[in-house]
Amino acid sequence: MKLKNQVILVAGGGSGIGREASIILAQYGAKIAIGDYNLAGAEESAKIISDKGGEAIAIEFDQSSQKSIPSLVEKTLSHYGQLSGVFANVADLGVIADDTDILKMDLSVWERTFNVNVIGTQLLIREALPHLLKQGGGSIVCTSSGSSVIGENVRPAYAASKAAINAICRHVSSRWGQEGIRCNAIAPGFITTEAATKNMSRELLEKMAANVNSTRGGVPNDIAAAVAFLMSDEGSWVNGQVWHINGGIYYAN
Repeated sequence: MKLKNQVILVAGGGSGIGREASIILAQYGAKIAIGDYNLAGAEESAKIISDKGGEAIAIEFDQSSQKSIPSLVEKTLSHYGQLSGVFANVADLGVIADDTDILKMDLSVWERTFNVNVIGTQLLIREALPHLLKQGGGSIVCTSSGSSVIGENVRPAYAASKAAINAICRHVSSRWGQEGIRCNAIAPGFITTEAATKNMSRELLEKMAANVNSTRGGVPNDIAAAVAFLMSDEGSWVNGQVWHINGGIYYAN
């Protein structure tokens, strides 16, 4: 896949899917800016890439802070001088245990989830778009979730925030597609990551794992490979799509 000398900003690249995506994008030749609220995690991701002969920098940022997002883009541009694509991978899973149902949930769960997952993501895209348009286009990939369409009896705030991500991607591709912008979403199924195992109950994790119609569970690299394709020239005619990558745990358009 053709990514040589492209500069890709990975927001939420300090662990899990974001880290694996950063690594595979670098392996295909991209220069990576890794943003994460966990600077140590971002630095570790960058070191893995540099140890493999790639190029990456780590930037501390917090997607819940509206001031932090422009700084992330500015630091990327200051270091590399250009921006070719963005992987918007940040989601707040810290409140997911309290994301139960609308009768029980405190309003703060909705506010925190939407502030990070929706408002933060669109602010990141808004900051990056002028630079992508200036150079004639670029690729944006957002992390959605199957919860946006399957209708679970829990996690309504998380599901609604991911449905909003899908809508944002379609808006961006529709509005700026003819100016060279591609914006797609990936919707992972059950992926074993540190964040998932830390913030979800054992009962929910076991339920999701049991429903996978494949020979194994999902791992972050399964999603990272799709991100790399969508960022590459080979994915140049994919726009405004939500790709469900879930090992057959459910089927949705």
